[in-house]
Amino acid sequence: MAAGRGVAPAGDRITAGRQLALIAVVQVLAMATWFSASAVVPSLREEWGLGGGGAGLLTVAVQVGFVVGAVGSALVNLPDIVPAHRLVAVASLAAAGTTALTAAVADGLAWAVPLRFLTGVALAGVYPPGMKLVATWFGRGRGHALAVMVGALTLGSSLPQLLSGLALPWELVLHAAAAAAAAAAVLALVGIRPGPLAALAPPLDVRYVLTIFRQPASRMANLGYFGHMWELYAVWAWLPAFVSASVAAGGQDLPFTLSAGVLAFLAVGVAGLAGCLLAGRASARHGPARTALVALVASATSCVAAAAVFGRSPHLLVLVCLVWGASVIADSAMFSTALSESVDPRYVGTALTIQTAIGYSLTVVSIQLVPVLVDLAGWPGAALVLAVGPALGAVAMARLSRGTARLS
Repeated sequence: MAAGRGVAPAGDRITAGRQLALIAVVQVLAMATWFSASAVVPSLREEWGLGGGGAGLLTVAVQVGFVVGAVGSALVNLPDIVPAHRLVAVASLAAAGTTALTAAVADGLAWAVPLRFLTGVALAGVYPPGMKLVATWFGRGRGHALAVMVGALTLGSSLPQLLSGLALPWELVLHAAAAAAAAAAVLALVGIRPGPLAALAPPLDVRYVLTIFRQPASRMANLGYFGHMWELYAVWAWLPAFVSASVAAGGQDLPFTLSAGVLAFLAVGVAGLAGCLLAGRASARHGPARTALVALVASATSCVAAAAVFGRSPHLLVLVCLVWGASVIADSAMFSTALSESVDPRYVGTALTIQTAIGYSLTVVSIQLVPVLVDLAGWPGAALVLAVGPALGAVAMARLSRGTARLS
């Protein structure tokens, strides 16, 4: 049963735009907690004596927590049974609390890792329900609307990199992220509500997580997403280290007095946001499957280009990072759009949540694999391995674009 074919009444369209803006702001603020600890790793190396493995744990703990939270909520259809705006509010407040506690009490990994895990659990109640909220306001134009959401995720996730690049104390970076998430909770509770396309709460169906893999369209949308996720968070997590290593290998400074952290913010946050918005507009004309296919090919090519420019011209490095940051996230909303339009509308929240749960479980592997690959084959070798994900994802989306009607 397809979802998202309806159109919100004309009187609701202005309200839909306002709701989209509010939901996007909530995502930006809440997602600032995601990489808040990872962004301050250079400071933690000095203060905690943190090694490479410990730095990876700070990121992976959030990913694992997100997967656990997403799987648990999907199995009991939580995003479809509980009003989504209330779930987002409570989860944002929980993420704020665990992040503030990390800054206040953590003096090493023994406290930091479990608190980061709980942050990930909380964020599973922010992002997928946020996408469901957008779907309740938009039928036509859903691809563009969800692209705005993913752009908000991208910008919010990169904010700690900007704060860290400004040489702020690490505790202040985490407290700032926690304050942002707390503000998100308030805004979600008082400003956001479900739209006119919202379905009634469905009966509990723990088997629905399997149904989305039996239908060809939703299966291809998921496979494309999994290839995309293999690359995405590994790039986001390790891009500052890649840039620093490339600059050190080439013996030249970055242009425009950029630091690795600020370049990462520009690539992940600014270029990523631009990529999401461009892809959202393209999907209205070409459909989400074809748009995702182009973005996947571009991001796979960027992996190869990153390997080629490593240690060479810092100007080329900046250019590749900006293109990489734009293309690596541009397709994310396309998978959500394709999935939401191919499943039972009563279980859109469940379908989106299980899609993200499996995708984020892959990020745990790829994030941990990068430093191992760097030791074995250097940064160029690691970048080439990351290209495998979007290349395989492109195959799935090519099949989807050939085998189904345009999904938009």
